[in-house]
Amino acid sequence: MLKTKINKLEHYLLKKVGKAIYDYKLINDNDRILIGVSGGKDSLTLLRLLLLKRTYLPIKYTVIAAHIDFGLFQQNGIQLDDYFKKNQVDYHIEKIELPAKNNDKLSNCFWCSWNRRKILFNLAKRYNCNKVALGHHFDDIVETFLMNLFFHGEISSMPPKLSMFSGELEIIRPLIYIPEELIREYAICMKLPFVEYICPNYDNSQRRFIENLLSELEKKCDYLKKNIFRSMKRIKQEYLI
Repeated sequence: MLKTKINKLEHYLLKKVGKAIYDYKLINDNDRILIGVSGGKDSLTLLRLLLLKRTYLPIKYTVIAAHIDFGLFQQNGIQLDDYFKKNQVDYHIEKIELPAKNNDKLSNCFWCSWNRRKILFNLAKRYNCNKVALGHHFDDIVETFLMNLFFHGEISSMPPKLSMFSGELEIIRPLIYIPEELIREYAICMKLPFVEYICPNYDNSQRRFIENLLSELEKKCDYLKKNIFRSMKRIKQEYLI
């Protein structure tokens, strides 16, 4: 019974990843994809689904896992090392101290994320990868949209595909159609070695504020996130300034 449930869930997630790949042309033949694996449920789910998806897609691509450990909070480099080897995944684990901020106006979250992304870009170049895959999911897209609207006064979010460095590299987000709750369920069912680490700055972050706000609003409108997500594709320019 449990195996049937897991198979159905995995089939559904693979279908959603396939739809994202098709809708946004995320992966092409002979791509070399560096996957940023933080050690959390999202990135480990992304890694597993992209490895499985190679069996179903009529295109060939290479996957390389990359884990960046700044030593800021609990991470599981040793477990990931074992997991990568067990699943015969090419990988790179980078243990490095986070540089001190060069501008006090920058938030800790931005500084950590910016440096992590910089290292991933450098690793992509080193391993001759033309794409970097990140584990951002449906909820991340919606939350980022509201964060940018509320705190930065702009209408933007995380695009499923973003060209960088004059087209030399692309960031792709194959999980954009998958809600976080299904990713968590899948990661637990598959016993992925993920860690529920919490950034020390998370409780006071803009993202936590937005998460709490959405949670309250969903009590009145349970399809709220779906509507926010849809709105990004249904922009009526004639009714904007």
